[in-house]
Amino acid sequence: MDCRLHLVLFFFCVHLICLSTQQETRFVYNGFDQANLYIDGNARIVPGGLLQLTNTTELQKGHAFFEQPFNFDPSSSSLSFYTHFVCALVPPKLGGVGGHGIVFVVSPSMDLSHAYATQYLGVFSNPINGTSSSSTPHLLAIELDTVKTVEFNELEKPHVGIDVNSPISLESALPSYFNNVSRKNISIDLLSGEPIQVWVDYDGSFLNVTLAPIESEKPNQPLISRSINLSDIFQEKMYVGFSASTGNMLSNHYILGWSFSKSKELLPSLDISKLPQVPLPKESKKKLSPLYIGLVVLLVITVSMVLGGMYWYRRKKYAEVKEWWEKEYGPHRFSYKSLYKATNGFLRDRRVGKGGFGEVYKGTLPGGRDIAVKRLSHDAEQGMKQFVAEVVTMGNLQHRNLVPLLGYCRRKGELLLVSEYMPNGSLDQYLFHDENTSPSWFQRISIIKDIASALSYLHTGTKRVVLHRDIKSSNVMLDSEFNGRLGDFGMAKFHDHGANLSATAAVGTIGYMAPELITMGTSMKTDVYAFGAFLLEVTCGRRPVEPELPVRKQYLVKWVFECWKQACLLETRDSRLGAEFISAEVEMVLKLGLLCTNAMPESRPSMGQVVQYLNRDLPLPDFLPSNPGIGAFMPVSVEALSAIGVPSLRNSSVSMFVTHTILDGHGR
Repeated sequence: MDCRLHLVLFFFCVHLICLSTQQETRFVYNGFDQANLYIDGNARIVPGGLLQLTNTTELQKGHAFFEQPFNFDPSSSSLSFYTHFVCALVPPKLGGVGGHGIVFVVSPSMDLSHAYATQYLGVFSNPINGTSSSSTPHLLAIELDTVKTVEFNELEKPHVGIDVNSPISLESALPSYFNNVSRKNISIDLLSGEPIQVWVDYDGSFLNVTLAPIESEKPNQPLISRSINLSDIFQEKMYVGFSASTGNMLSNHYILGWSFSKSKELLPSLDISKLPQVPLPKESKKKLSPLYIGLVVLLVITVSMVLGGMYWYRRKKYAEVKEWWEKEYGPHRFSYKSLYKATNGFLRDRRVGKGGFGEVYKGTLPGGRDIAVKRLSHDAEQGMKQFVAEVVTMGNLQHRNLVPLLGYCRRKGELLLVSEYMPNGSLDQYLFHDENTSPSWFQRISIIKDIASALSYLHTGTKRVVLHRDIKSSNVMLDSEFNGRLGDFGMAKFHDHGANLSATAAVGTIGYMAPELITMGTSMKTDVYAFGAFLLEVTCGRRPVEPELPVRKQYLVKWVFECWKQACLLETRDSRLGAEFISAEVEMVLKLGLLCTNAMPESRPSMGQVVQYLNRDLPLPDFLPSNPGIGAFMPVSVEALSAIGVPSLRNSSVSMFVTHTILDGHGR
């Protein structure tokens, strides 16, 4: 009798151990009412069992993880996992734009609080060059991204991608599924609001990602199949879950059901019939009776006849002229009334600066968003040309290190440009006019990288080449987090890729202008020269030309070059840096500044190469002070410009057309 009892107890214990093992290696949730989840951010479980990761709120993120970690032995030859989930991405208006997407995550930690609630999908955090510097390395993410990010080289449309430790996908594809009946791929609209099935299978060698609509069986062919060794990525204990973010484009991100297993054979099946319903945006439709419609039509006709003459008179009197370029390039157009209210009637206490062609005011829109509004002199031909250049150029540029143009207004000949307000002013203000503080070296090198990235985008990342033609510290703005933003596009010019750029007129600011400007005109290489002068200006804490200094120090490029020859290059750095800097990095930036200001244009690097040098992705080429063109500073003087017909200006900023624009330090 005792033997039988012991045998029963033995099998009971074995059964409990098997159950425990199964709980640790697989689970299934047809709805999340009783789910064992860890959630943070905007994530919540709504009544009915729907897991909502984000709502229609800007710059929000949400995370949901299975609360227990899974054991993954990186040294095991059978490292594998399989998951099946149903999700829905619902924008505020169906058929509209939504952001940013949903990510299935395998991570050694459930803490993703460091991540950005933008194009980094609530998972990654480093905005520089798209690389990952998160506090949770060894991270795998399968993204359903609905927004293209230029710096990540992503596909034009919503896409599915495999990310490892970085928001830059190892492989991506446009969303579609293989129809087992028709034997062809059919595209899927990620932002339709309809539930989408997703399978992620890893057998130890290949990572497969498969999509299908809610009513379909699992396709025979995956959307993405990538050979990958996850043993280099996974740690012994890993968490599985989801992340989503909105950025400036809003979406509700939902998970309806989820199953997971380390074994393909043991993967539980989702019961589609038990999944919760997705709440779609409601479009109110009111049925009007024929009688009501008839009365409205009669009223409209009567009112139109009475007010027709008055309407025509007022329209003619207050009509705003629209030029041909506005139809093609014009961004959002603000009403004069809205800008008048935003700036409290353009009161003097709202004025933050004054430029060459107008004054700049700080405004606040009804939603609380701060803006900068510049009123341009309406009776100046130069002001009109500047206005056109600003609208045409900035209205088409999208980069995180450019000051975005939000819109414009034209009323009775008055020209107004509206841009995002930069609360920390210009870098020029920060470097030379703020007596209380000075930017650290780490702030300076970060700003330098920001502007290099923006300039590389202007040269190669747009449909047409954009020459900025006036790069300097006063045209570099600082946002609330002291990120560098390149502004002032009044001198900018568009050119087709591969076109001859040298025919462009000589414009710019004394000290930043390449010597070949007076003979060959502007090109991408003249922008590189100005950026080189900017590098030296930021590192040395002084302007490129300072006539009041001793002769040997008047021209920054020449002075830095002479110090390099005398083996005292680091002595040219800004003394306000103190000891908080990296000598090798400062020396590299100074040499890069000399390389960019080479008197021989063909010896200057491209901005793409400059970005690689600054990010240490490419070593700086070996060159010596004796190399041709290095340190051969030939300042473009006011007299030289006058000799070729370019008028000189008292502020040393010269142009065939314009010299001051809206974003020049907010006019400071």
